[in-house]
This record gives sequence, structure tokens and C-alpha cells, in this order.
Amino acid sequence: MGGEELIDFEDWEKLDLRVAQIKEVEEVEGSERLYKILLDVGELGKRIVCAGIKKYYSKEELVGKKVVYFANLKPRRIFGIESEGMLLAASDSEKKRVVLISPEESIENGAKIS
Repeated sequence: MGGEELIDFEDWEKLDLRVAQIKEVEEVEGSERLYKILLDVGELGKRIVCAGIKKYYSKEELVGKKVVYFANLKPRRIFGIESEGMLLAASDSEKKRVVLISPEESIENGAKIS
């Protein structure tokens, strides 16, 4: 099956994927590729993530955008910032293009993806 490891359905059920809206975007000092992004995740509140998408998106393109957010990923310190999850994105095989995954239509912040 394409070389990917198959997982059980129970593993899929552990993922908490949510719709989030990008509220603020800041450059990360000392990094050429990272943004510090403030998300509104509805009932889950505000969350901060670091995302390596600076090469592909301007700050202005991101503010207000709805994205898919991996909410229950363990936090990780990146450049001294606690990143509380991850944004989902697709990239071509050479990473010349990276595209954030977004809902097709507007839906409330925090909506569960299943």
C-alpha cells in the first residue's frame, strides 16, 4: 500500500483535529522559516503554534484564515516558544510548494474534524 504503515482505527480516533482561525502572526527571532501563530480554536480557547511556512505565506495572507489544527499533539519548545500543536499542510515532493489545509466552507472555530 504505497509504503505507509497502516494504523488501527482506534489510533485514528485518538487524533483531535479541529478547525481554527489564525488571529495573529509574528516572525520568530532567529528563524528564517518560522512564524509564531495565535489561533482561535473555539471552545478550546486560544493556542500558539510555530509553523515553518514563512517561505510560502505572508503574514497578511494568514490572518483570518481558517485552517486544520492538530489539537492534542504534545507541546514542544521551538526557538524558546511553546508550540501547542500543529497546522496541517500538504507539500509537493520537493517542498517547492506548501499549502495549508482549510475547510471548504466557513464553519465555527473549534469544529471537530472526523
